[in-house]
Amino acid sequence: MTAPRLDRYELPDPVVSLGNVQEIADDLVVIGDQRVPLVPNIGLVGGREAVLVIDTGIGRSNAETVLKFATEYARGRKLYLTTTHFHPEHAFGAQVFADAATYVTNRAQADDLKNRGAGYLQMFRGLGETVARRLEDVEVAESDLAYDTTIHDLDLGGRIVRLEAAGQAHTMGDQLVRVPDADVLFTGDLAESGQFAIFPWFPPHDTDVSGLRWLALMQRLAADPAQTVVPGHGDIGGPELLADVRDYLRMLRDETWKRRDSAMSEETIVEEVSAVMIARRPEWEGREWLATGVACLCSEYEHHRHDALGAHADGV
Repeated sequence: MTAPRLDRYELPDPVVSLGNVQEIADDLVVIGDQRVPLVPNIGLVGGREAVLVIDTGIGRSNAETVLKFATEYARGRKLYLTTTHFHPEHAFGAQVFADAATYVTNRAQADDLKNRGAGYLQMFRGLGETVARRLEDVEVAESDLAYDTTIHDLDLGGRIVRLEAAGQAHTMGDQLVRVPDADVLFTGDLAESGQFAIFPWFPPHDTDVSGLRWLALMQRLAADPAQTVVPGHGDIGGPELLADVRDYLRMLRDETWKRRDSAMSEETIVEEVSAVMIARRPEWEGREWLATGVACLCSEYEHHRHDALGAHADGV
């Protein structure tokens, strides 16, 4: 599996640090990523009887840091673990929680872990020595409970946390985590702060990401937003974070498709659309994901055009 051009430079050590732990609501904290690549924002949500951990960090050592913090935070309460999606920095520490927590995911994410996990483990080990070291002795864990419904309410004792299977978008098994009583939403990599959307478009190995479904999901989330949004990476924000991602994906689609209509080469489309996006958001990081985003939407344009032509032929 070919990785994006993250290997152009040695990545910093993706270590989860407890130097930026923020309490954003009652019995709800976030271990911030401190803008370190391949470190996610990690959440802990408590109720009377249990604490839910959201994402693990990449590798055993990071997950051990998170588990130790969670155990001390829980003070005897039961532990649950969930992951926003199967990618290594979010889920490839779950094995450390095996004897300490019940691991809950949606069914599609469980399938991603089983079917995609080994390939992503190999790919990420190729991102440099620091990342490879973090992934030593990692085994891709299986969830203890994989729910088949769209929504799974997890009762922590006096507090319900709502796990929502988001459907195909960034991955096949994206999961939103809502804390309704605090109006907090954990998005995983469906939303980032200060960064272009991460499109894991690696044909022929992985083409599960869908820009169109992702846009539709963000339109829905932005129309009825949570007041506090914890992105997969970057600073915690509010409704504007969801709107920013929606607007970016919409513009990425529109700028790509209008050039695809002109029969322009994909390479030229990437160059032109990337220039437009960077001019609009020069402060955003993650420019390497512009090319994969354009490539994904070029592919979806072909399917969209084929479906439109088929509907026209059928007289719809």
